[in-house]
Amino acid sequence: MLSQKNVKRFIYLLGIVAVVLGIYGFYSRLFFGERDVNYGSYVNWGLWVAMYLFFAGMAAGSYMVATLDYVFNLSAFKGTGKYGLWAAMVTLPGALIFIGFDLGHMERVWKVYLQPNFSSLLAQLVWSYTLFLIVTVTSLYFAMRNNLALLKPIMVVGLVLAIFVSGGVGALLGVNASRATLHTAMLPAQFPILNLTSGVALMLLIVNLFNVISDEEQRNRLTRILRYILVVLIIVKAYFLWVDYSQALYSGVPDAVDAVNLVLFGTYGWAFWILQVGLGMVLPVIVLLQPNLSNKKMLVGLMGLLVLLGLAVARTAIIFPAMAIPELEGLAEAFTGPHLGYDYVPSLMEWSVTLGIVGLSTLAFLIGTDFIGFFKDSSEVAK
Repeated sequence: MLSQKNVKRFIYLLGIVAVVLGIYGFYSRLFFGERDVNYGSYVNWGLWVAMYLFFAGMAAGSYMVATLDYVFNLSAFKGTGKYGLWAAMVTLPGALIFIGFDLGHMERVWKVYLQPNFSSLLAQLVWSYTLFLIVTVTSLYFAMRNNLALLKPIMVVGLVLAIFVSGGVGALLGVNASRATLHTAMLPAQFPILNLTSGVALMLLIVNLFNVISDEEQRNRLTRILRYILVVLIIVKAYFLWVDYSQALYSGVPDAVDAVNLVLFGTYGWAFWILQVGLGMVLPVIVLLQPNLSNKKMLVGLMGLLVLLGLAVARTAIIFPAMAIPELEGLAEAFTGPHLGYDYVPSLMEWSVTLGIVGLSTLAFLIGTDFIGFFKDSSEVAK
């Protein structure tokens, strides 16, 4: 079996390979704009928007988990708060790069700061994420200085912001009245739960693959708590799925029914059943409920990774089908040409950018925890 040291080296290697593969996508987007993307005038949200939702969710969820140490002072989570904050610190910029690259004119982003329209949910989210990033950096600073007197109130504010931006993203999608699958009040309620799930899954992976807790008894106790929390959250997620899809099918609204059928039985069926449900939900629940997993840290960490994979696919299952249904009957046949289709599959360039950002975030997390003194306490040196 691979040692944890070799596992970390392997992840370093994967991160470097991902960044190298991402060079093409970054070059194409920065120098040729959106020429090589497969979304367009009809399908105007694609892979990058889905990954923005996923990375922003990991950031918010990781921050929520960090408060269990620094705000609520739970003994089982002692020593994990700094890793949760650092995870939020490296994933939130990744989310902002994704959504920035999706913008047709990135250079106009200053307008939302200098000429904001605060009646717009999008403007509210941009400002909220900016504040959340500032609060995350501030929280990390006070944590590094061990200034708990200032850290706790700052993190209380950060927790409120993490919940707000989570629900705000759901609201931003939900107010799209022309998209039947998105126009539901369930989305603002779902996203805080989905984001917390990603934060718990990421912490389970960190604790078990990187040995950040040297005390074996505490690590086993923490792993057990995280396992059970994650199982409960997966079950809640399954309930949300059932409510969403059964309600859409029962309503008989053509656009909603068509979109759900695309997910369950159509173009995206394999990703839903195999990646999101099979590998991302069913298998982790079965494994994480097994007794005596204290000596199977690699397996437990892998389950956290699979849950994250399922959550990433879940974001695509929200975005892709909603964009695949024409808003006007016959629109797909009325005009034809590049970027005027509904059969969206991410292009090589879109995948390249995605790999690059995943690689950068992964390397940033590893380099930070390996070389910043804050993470190098003698009692917590990874073995």
